Amino acid sequence: MLGTLLGGVGLFLLGMLLLTEGLQALAGDGLRSALRRYTRTRLSAIGTGAAVTGLVQSSSATTLAVIGFVGAGLLTFRQSLGIVFGANLGTTTTAWIVAGIGLKVQMNVFALPMVGLGALSRLFGRGKLVPIGTALAGFGLVFVGIDVLQLGMQGLTTRFDPARFANVGVLGYALLVLIGIVMTVIMQSSSAAVATTLAAIASGSITLDHAAALVIGQNVGTTVTAVVGSLGGSAAAKRTALAHVAFNLLTAVVALLMLPLFVWLVRSATEELDAAMQLAAFHTAFNLLGVLIFAPLADPLGRFIERRVPERGEALTRHLAVGQTSQPTVLLEAARLTLRDITLEAATAARELVSVGATRDVTARTEAVGMALGAVRERLTSLQSDPVAAHERRQHVAVLHAVDHLHRLVEAFAETRNARRALESEECGDATERLRGCLDDLTAWLRAPGAEEPDLEAASREIAQLRRDARPLLLTRTAEGALSPAAAENLLEALRWVDRLAYHFWRTSHHLDVMDHEVPAAPPPAPESRGRRTEESHDMT
Repeated sequence: MLGTLLGGVGLFLLGMLLLTEGLQALAGDGLRSALRRYTRTRLSAIGTGAAVTGLVQSSSATTLAVIGFVGAGLLTFRQSLGIVFGANLGTTTTAWIVAGIGLKVQMNVFALPMVGLGALSRLFGRGKLVPIGTALAGFGLVFVGIDVLQLGMQGLTTRFDPARFANVGVLGYALLVLIGIVMTVIMQSSSAAVATTLAAIASGSITLDHAAALVIGQNVGTTVTAVVGSLGGSAAAKRTALAHVAFNLLTAVVALLMLPLFVWLVRSATEELDAAMQLAAFHTAFNLLGVLIFAPLADPLGRFIERRVPERGEALTRHLAVGQTSQPTVLLEAARLTLRDITLEAATAARELVSVGATRDVTARTEAVGMALGAVRERLTSLQSDPVAAHERRQHVAVLHAVDHLHRLVEAFAETRNARRALESEECGDATERLRGCLDDLTAWLRAPGAEEPDLEAASREIAQLRRDARPLLLTRTAEGALSPAAAENLLEALRWVDRLAYHFWRTSHHLDVMDHEVPAAPPPAPESRGRRTEESHDMT
């Protein structure tokens, strides 16, 4: 019996993993867009959380995505509360599917062909056929697992009698809740734990009262995934995980205290349904009760959690603290927001560098930018964007371009002699002044998300033209003896330095703008020779 039970749980878990993976891949950017677009009000956030969880068939997947999105800055902590509440409601759809179809309809006739077709689509398909095949195979395995679970539950009553726990009153039911928590922690899936309980109640091994206590515990156990997912994350991500724990734990306490009344109400309202369907109804009812209790209390709860989990850590890399997530969407959004902060810091340092020279503040800012860029590179080391998701791939490429240009700026900041010459020489005055204006426009744009990108291309081209115009004049003065060859070379080098700063800030802002929009801006036309000192500088990346 134990081997059959383990096999059934394993098949169900594998099916849920494949189903969730396939559905998440199909949702793609739609998941991100939905979470951003439909979370402006508390009610819409709850509805979105329920709908997304019902779509991907995993509250853990939704919660982990939300924790990552909050850490990346895609969502605020307050917005995430409604989604977390809704996710608990949406996860009850699995119980209805198992109770209404898996335990009643002989799905073996359809399930095994679904597994076969799904596997073939995943192995040999292209484009959308791959995630469709993954989801189809997973859906089939879920029903195969349910069938095996039912088989394993047939002899459960001879080895496990939950009535022994219930006979000692509230403590007995509390012990059943604890068993439910342990089941979810071991299986790493509340859906699998609930499916096991549904199979047990359908076989007559346990009663509705006992099953209800187990399900309450299984609902609490799912928070372990959220807690683990928030480890190493930002304060906002940890707050979201804590809110998830608070919601599930307090809802469980209320449901346990009201268990006899709750079970009686469910039985009365669903007299015509079998025990498994009644358990599914109970699962939905007590999660709905939790939503009704917590929705009005979301703001006070949010303030309480914010006081308990304050913001800490480096300002420039705070968005990179998205926990243990490996979702490309989350990591790219974290990188985008981090690069905006890094660019603002770099522009501030450059503005000071060409205004008052290389101060300690400039040095500190430059070091902070360099360290933050290193953190971005490290976070993106294992990232591989989905080749099917074109927007995701464009974002990834834009991130890499921006990192490269910012790295070149950090290298340029170290050339303090050129900075001093650009600041002190009359020949560099016009180009330096134009660069200051360019940096002022850039910092204003970075501080106003959603504003139109400044025309840094025009400023960069103007500075390049000033450099080209100055070159023959400086060489003529050298030939006439008005300037020494060394002085002329130093001035030309300073002009090239100013030109490089303008160019790399322009290209950085362009790639940041690509990241900000669903459709990337058209690539700019190749300029005339910019006289860069490096071979790479002729490209338009």
